[in-house]
Amino acid sequence: MGVNRLQAVIASGSGRYRDPWHPFARTSALLSGLLAAGGFTVTIEDDLDQAMTRLDGVSLLVVNAGDPWRSGPPGPVPAEALAGFRHAVQRGIGILAMHTAPATMRGYPEWAPTIGAIWLPGISGHPPAAEITVTIDDPRFSDSGLASSGSVEVFDERYCHLQQLGPSEVVGTHTVDGTTHPAVWLRRVGRSRVAVDLLGHDERSYESETHRALILGLVRWVVDRATEAP
Repeated sequence: MGVNRLQAVIASGSGRYRDPWHPFARTSALLSGLLAAGGFTVTIEDDLDQAMTRLDGVSLLVVNAGDPWRSGPPGPVPAEALAGFRHAVQRGIGILAMHTAPATMRGYPEWAPTIGAIWLPGISGHPPAAEITVTIDDPRFSDSGLASSGSVEVFDERYCHLQQLGPSEVVGTHTVDGTTHPAVWLRRVGRSRVAVDLLGHDERSYESETHRALILGLVRWVVDRATEAP
């Protein structure tokens, strides 16, 4: 990633973006350590809405936060936060959306179309967390640091029955009750590159060497626009 360390912001779930099931503070700290080892200068922002106003000069936005609807009727999102996120996407920020991303930032009209999925309460779901295999079908990611079978072996959840929005480049899948579901995908939104990784339920997910390798591969892809046409 060159001599200069790129700036990364992790928007971590707290306040209305927390929930009882996900230890966002701890998983965000693990993400921070991983990114720092990968060459980033990392800031963890516990106020997600405030984080969206602090993205100038930032190369990577990581969203690791929960569903604001779980805390009751959602209040309005500050206008400056909406504008900050919109501007960051327009200028081409890289985005890594982790685990609960399809259920978070519901007050941001551009969020779901940017990541390409929505968690539908009462329809979307997952079996209990367990040792699972995510098959990685893209050699850009499966040939670097993953299991010899091109897979991620991890203790995690398998999200299913999400509402997909628009075309996505699925690079990883898992199986629930005999049906294959997307687990990892890529998108291009204007000048921005976006990677969605539905893994990352708790600390055990980050104990997986293959999952950590996948995250770093996804991060390299979202921040590398050197080959993109102007």
